[in-house]
Amino acid sequence: MHALTLRLSPGCDLRAALDDAFQSRGLSAAFVLQGIGSLSVARIRYAGRDDIAALQGDLEILTLAGSLSAQGPHLHMSISDADGRVIGGHVAPGCIVRTTVELVVAHLPEERYTREPDAITGFAELVIQAG
Repeated sequence: MHALTLRLSPGCDLRAALDDAFQSRGLSAAFVLQGIGSLSVARIRYAGRDDIAALQGDLEILTLAGSLSAQGPHLHMSISDADGRVIGGHVAPGCIVRTTVELVVAHLPEERYTREPDAITGFAELVIQAG
């Protein structure tokens, strides 16, 4: 395992920045170990729902984790609003950094991650292969 530390600047799209870091470094498998920071826009899909909730304001990322593969990120996070209310779910495109986001990403060079259709769940699920 090799750890990468990333810092995202204001205006960055969280998912796009992680995908770009994965692709530009030519990684085969990675996992977001943790992320903290702030967002001005959070787009989250809640458990069991198809629609995406768009939240705006001063938002803090409390936790962020997920896998990175050639097919894109699969991320979950919890955030709090300016009143301290906490909410979380699946991270959708369009989460915009407000001041900064700090991330620790583990590159797993001995593995290769892909996402492939799963007949049981009906979703594209993580497939782990030896690198």
